[in-house]
Amino acid sequence: MTSAVTPAARPRITRASSIALAIAGLLWLGGVAAAAAGAATVGIILRVAGILLCAVARLRSGSILFWTLFSIPAGIELGLDAPHVATQFRVFGDLFLRLIRMIVAPLLFATITTGIAGHGHLRSVGRIALKALIYFEVVTTIGLILGAAAMHFTGAGWGVVLPSQLSAAEAPAVHGIQTWQQVLLNMFPENIAQAVAQNQVLQVVVFSVLFAAALAMLAEEKRRPMLAVLQSLVEVMFQITRFVMLLAPLAAGAALASIVSATGLATLMPLVKLGVTYYLVLIAFTLFVQLPTLLLFRVPLRGFIQAVAEPASIGFATTTSEAALPIAMERMEEFGVPRWIVSFVIPTGYSFNLTGSSLYISMAAVFCAQAGGIHLSLGQLAFMLAILMLASKGVAGVPRASLVVLMATASAIQLPTTPILLILGIDTLLDMGRTMTNVVGNCIAAAVIARSEGELQSAPTRS
Repeated sequence: MTSAVTPAARPRITRASSIALAIAGLLWLGGVAAAAAGAATVGIILRVAGILLCAVARLRSGSILFWTLFSIPAGIELGLDAPHVATQFRVFGDLFLRLIRMIVAPLLFATITTGIAGHGHLRSVGRIALKALIYFEVVTTIGLILGAAAMHFTGAGWGVVLPSQLSAAEAPAVHGIQTWQQVLLNMFPENIAQAVAQNQVLQVVVFSVLFAAALAMLAEEKRRPMLAVLQSLVEVMFQITRFVMLLAPLAAGAALASIVSATGLATLMPLVKLGVTYYLVLIAFTLFVQLPTLLLFRVPLRGFIQAVAEPASIGFATTTSEAALPIAMERMEEFGVPRWIVSFVIPTGYSFNLTGSSLYISMAAVFCAQAGGIHLSLGQLAFMLAILMLASKGVAGVPRASLVVLMATASAIQLPTTPILLILGIDTLLDMGRTMTNVVGNCIAAAVIARSEGELQSAPTRS
C-alpha cells in the first residue's frame, strides 16, 4: 500500500507548512525582542524553538536551497549561544571549500573543451570574448561609480573614531598595482599544473580554450576519441558536484557559526551605517542595473530567478564564489544557455565581472577617505576609480582580493590605511552580499550573451 499524497491533500500540507513557517518566524523575532529587553534565556529558547519549528515544517523538503538558507540563522544562533561548540564545526566549511577547489579545474577544462571543440563553435569564441569583455567593463564601471556616489551621499565614513589598537600587522598582504603588461602576462599559465594548484581560474580557462582550438583543428577520426573521454569527464564531474552540494547546508551553517563565535555581533555595530549603505546599494544595483539588463535582452525572469537562486544562496552563505561556480554553470546550462557559452563566460567573469566587488571597493575607498578627514575632489575621485578599475583586474584569484585592491589603491593616492583594518571587522558580513552579487552578475552575463547570439534556448522552469 502506497503512502502517496493525494492532489486534494497537497494544498492542506502547503497551508500547514506556510503557517508553521510563519509561526517559526514570529518565535524567532520574539526571541530577538526578548534578548533586547534583557531576557537572554527566554530569547534563546524562543529563537531555538523557531528554528526547530522551521526545520520540522520543511522536514521532507529535498531542496538544498531551503536547507542552505535555513542553515544561516541556525549557524548564527549556534555561534551566539555555544561559541565553543561552534568553533569545532569550522572543519565542515573548510572541507566543503576543499572539495569545491578539487572539482573546479577538471570541470572547467572538460566543459570548455567539449563545448568549443565538440560543437564547432571555434569561430564564435573570439566574438563571444569581445562581447563578454565589453559587457564586463561596462557593468563593473557602473558599479564603481554607483558605490562611490552612494558613499558620498550618505557620508558613512565621516566622524569614525579609529580604534587605537589596530596595527599594520593586521593588514592584508599588499600586492602592488599591476601594469597592463603584467595583467596580460598573468592571463597565460607558465605551468598548467601550477595554475591548477594555485587555483588561477583565468589561466585554466585560457589553457582550455587553446586546447579546445587545437583539438577542433584535428581530423575527425583523431578528435572523436578525445572528445568522447572529455564528454564522459563532464558528466562525471557534474555528478561529483551533486555529491559535494549535499554538504553545502552544513558547510554554510558551520562557517557562519565559526565567524559569529569568533567576532560576535557587537563588534559589528560601529560599522552598521557602512553595512546598511552597502546592502541598500546592492538592492539599487539589482533593481536599476541588473533587472533592466535582463528585461532589455528579454531573458525570462521567472526561469532565471529559479536557476540562479541556489548558486546565489551558496555564494551568500559561504562567502566564496568558488563554492557556487560548479552549480552556477550547471543551473545556467539547464536554464538554456549552451554549454560552450556557459563554460567560457562564467569562469571568465570570475576574473573580470566582479560587480559586487566593484561596488564594495569604491565604497570602502571613499569610506577610508572620509574616515581620514579627506575631501576628495571630482578629479581625485575619477583618478581613484580609474586605479580601482585596473587594480581589480590584476588581483583575480587572490584571497580577499577586494582588501588587496583597497590597500594598493590607498598607497597609490595617499589614503589612510587604518580604516581598512577597521573594515576587516565587518568584511565577512559584507562579503556575503558581495559574493552573491558576483555570482548573479556572472549568470546574467551568460544569459545576456547567449541571447545576443540567438543561442538562449527555452527550458522548463525548475520547481
